[in-house]
Amino acid sequence: MSAYELIRSRRRTLALEITRDCRVLVRAPLRASKTRIDEFVAAHEDWIALHLERQRRRAAEAPPPPTQTDIAALKARAKEVLPPKVAYWAGVMGVRPTGVKITTAQKRYGSCSGKNSLCFSCFLMRQPEAAIDLVVVHELCHIREKNHGPAFYALLAQYLPDYKERKKLLK
Repeated sequence: MSAYELIRSRRRTLALEITRDCRVLVRAPLRASKTRIDEFVAAHEDWIALHLERQRRRAAEAPPPPTQTDIAALKARAKEVLPPKVAYWAGVMGVRPTGVKITTAQKRYGSCSGKNSLCFSCFLMRQPEAAIDLVVVHELCHIREKNHGPAFYALLAQYLPDYKERKKLLK
């Protein structure tokens, strides 16, 4: 049986998670017995092995983490490129963001706050121009549509009919 870390909480079901650093997490209800948890892990050994191997491969293929110099260069480029793009697309779309901020977020390229302030990761600058435009327009669409419902995607398609192809560039 695989070694795992146990996290108990007020949940109702058992769940497995393989972290980026190749740890096996088991999330379990507070009252689940150790025997039941061990049986659950044993029953999912094949799944655990498969996903651990995938995660190890991803970790081996991943580029080295950026240096402070790399991050500074990406931030400088983002501050140069993104505000004009936001201004252009905001004019086309007839929306007004309350601000534009550049961060070092690693899990998402952009976000839009409830007060319509846009945030972009400097790592977006590593992406092709078409993908950068997609993220900018996506976040500007959130000024009108705060969720990812059908109306949001209809609005996105209105300004970028090829948004699905552009999204593939981000992967």
